[in-house]
Amino acid sequence: MRTHEAGALHGDFASLRPSWLSVPEDVNALLPQLWADGVARSDEGVLHVGGIAVDTLAEQFGTPAYILDEDDFRARCRAWAEAFAGADVYYAAKAFCSKAVLRAAVEEGLNVDVCTAGELAVALAAGIEPARLGLHGNNKSLAELRQAVEIGLGRIVVDSFTEIERLDEIAAEFGARPQVMVRVNVGVEAHTHEYIATAHEDQKFGFSLADGDAYEAARRVIGSEHLELAGLHSHIGSQIFDTAAFEVSAARVVRLQARLREDFGAVLPEIDLGGGFGMAYTSQDDPQPPTDIAAALVKIVEAECAVAGIEPPRLSIEPGRTLIGPAVFTLYEVGTVKPVTLSGGSSRLYVSVDGGMSDNIRPALYDATYSATLASRVSQAVPALARVVGKHCESGDIVVKDEFLPADVAPGDLLAVPGTGAYCRSMGSNYNHVPRPPVIAVRDGEARVILARETVDDLLRLDVG
Repeated sequence: MRTHEAGALHGDFASLRPSWLSVPEDVNALLPQLWADGVARSDEGVLHVGGIAVDTLAEQFGTPAYILDEDDFRARCRAWAEAFAGADVYYAAKAFCSKAVLRAAVEEGLNVDVCTAGELAVALAAGIEPARLGLHGNNKSLAELRQAVEIGLGRIVVDSFTEIERLDEIAAEFGARPQVMVRVNVGVEAHTHEYIATAHEDQKFGFSLADGDAYEAARRVIGSEHLELAGLHSHIGSQIFDTAAFEVSAARVVRLQARLREDFGAVLPEIDLGGGFGMAYTSQDDPQPPTDIAAALVKIVEAECAVAGIEPPRLSIEPGRTLIGPAVFTLYEVGTVKPVTLSGGSSRLYVSVDGGMSDNIRPALYDATYSATLASRVSQAVPALARVVGKHCESGDIVVKDEFLPADVAPGDLLAVPGTGAYCRSMGSNYNHVPRPPVIAVRDGEARVILARETVDDLLRLDVG
């Protein structure tokens, strides 16, 4: 690479950075699509959220911390509920689950999808009516199925023949008739990471459409005296930015629905196309607004039903990431800054923060990309290509693989990483015995803890040896 009179950190970065990452004209500027609506930078360069400066939040609650712009999350929930008026929108609790967040989602017009007894417990503790809950999972326990039937859960998405048998027996025991959806593996693989693409055939979820298992599962539910087949369910993956894959999926599900009507006279009232709608983590991501997604999905279902000669069923979807992801950023404190010289004379800044893969495993697990910004001051320094890394004993402990930060970033600075609301706290761990960060909700100039910071005492309390 060409050198620069100020050193390789300030030279031609093309050989080191990904093609989508541009050298910023202003290293202090925020890309609006990556941040919650309530986030802005003051003249002094300090980030504010909901009217509160991040240095104030750091002083009051410590770092690292997940910072939730509650108004932003609520606005996203309302936007999806309004865009899908006449349909059912289930917030996917797996993305991020807490009493305050689930309660806010329901208050803004959504239902909630859970997939474990723990998520169900949080939803019930939040005061959510069981009728507004759906239960997923490829290996639901007998206790989970029993509780779902006993409390009158809104719907149960079945995932195996064993589960259908168990659910039938439990429903008979309680004299209940739970609403059941059959998860159909439609053989459509969305363009996403292998581990989060969930509708190709070689994986653990759902009944295969190709080998007839989905038809047989629906037939068994229809034939049960104790189960009510409410509809068919399909989920094709995550972080999806267009509706082309949904079109193929919907066509296949609708054809199965038409066949069930022809063979058994079954008029199924609902079709669920799952979730997986993408969000912007970096400048390379371009998610669609919910109004466009709703218009496209409704059109797809109506068109496929017209071809199949059946009435369009009620549509339901399950967004999670796109609702909570952009509403949260993680606030870190810089511990060390290390210029590392690479082959050819180029170098990169390694910026170590006080968190890492224990609060965001996605870069290590999925090679996920994130952005970052200096959050506690304005800088006049030139952009330097940096890598934000954590404090764990793993070379793969990377928070942000490639980003331009001010060349004068220093220990004690605060860094903010946007888009960390989904699958960060919910997939958090205590690796290296690092306690998990708190979640701080900010709204109207007030901040409150909605998930407390773990402490070393919490870790020791569980170590009974």
